[in-house]
Amino acid sequence: MILGITGNYATGKDSVAEILQSMNFFHVSFSDLLRQELYHRKIPVTRDQLILIGNELRERHGADILARKALEQVQDGENYVFTSIRNPAEVKRLQQRTDFLLINVTAPDAVRLQRIVHRNRENDPKTLEELRSKEKLENSSNPNAQQLQTVAGMATVELRNDATKEKLQEKVQKLVADWMFKLQDQRPDWDHYFMNIADQIKMRSNCMSAKKGAIVVKDRMILSTGYNGTPKGVTHCTAGGCPRCTSRHLGKIKSGVYSEPCICCHSEENAIVQAAYNGTSTNGAVLYTTFTPCTMCAKMIINAGITEVVAKTKYPDDVGTKLLKEAGVRLRVLN
Repeated sequence: MILGITGNYATGKDSVAEILQSMNFFHVSFSDLLRQELYHRKIPVTRDQLILIGNELRERHGADILARKALEQVQDGENYVFTSIRNPAEVKRLQQRTDFLLINVTAPDAVRLQRIVHRNRENDPKTLEELRSKEKLENSSNPNAQQLQTVAGMATVELRNDATKEKLQEKVQKLVADWMFKLQDQRPDWDHYFMNIADQIKMRSNCMSAKKGAIVVKDRMILSTGYNGTPKGVTHCTAGGCPRCTSRHLGKIKSGVYSEPCICCHSEENAIVQAAYNGTSTNGAVLYTTFTPCTMCAKMIINAGITEVVAKTKYPDDVGTKLLKEAGVRLRVLN
């Protein structure tokens, strides 16, 4: 999971990050990304310079640049805490992930001021008026600037830090326990799982027509696969092996005209033949294909005992579709 931390001055954002680090979360600070840029340019690191360089990077590379840089560090199966998130575009980019949660850490103004005075940093505000004035600087209407209040409003969870660090630790541990199972990537359903595989299989196609892929599945197990292209041992279509495809790409015939023989096999055809080659029965199986079958492939599907076809895109061949329907083969097109 990735937990994003936002909040005003002295709410305890760093304390939350430290607690998460003690729970084996990897810490990625957007401010540290900006510090690295200032170090690279040999510019002194100050709060004002961090704001300026952040605004510059967002203007040059897009308002979500820091989120994109942070995500480059993320590895599957690990937990991360992202801090110093200050722009809505950064949040929107992170919220595209199902494993991201934005937390707004809050505390009463009086408590925050007490913490600021206690840490006694040179440029920190000393009164509530100074604190609120300084925070206004981080709430610009410029889409490429800092917009802390807008970011805070985008948080899913508010974590109130108005007591001891021990109480905060209890709250953080409970938050992780409450969300750890909710922030897992959603698995695709079986239809989309198998169609995604068919989409990858089509990349092996050696035909100069549209790349197509198919798989034959039974009891949620893959029996065989196929993609369109020339038969085994025959010069690939992409190397001139198919006279019709060559003529079509030379502009001598139009798409859909078969005045010259096409020697390319279709993906459904190859998937069925491959099953037969390996002695695997396709009776009662489901065929997943990136295009609805043509007439020839529809006939093979029917005679192979396949009972259902799931397709991604409609192929302009009503004859094949009608044959499947008449033979009782169910046809579905995924949305």
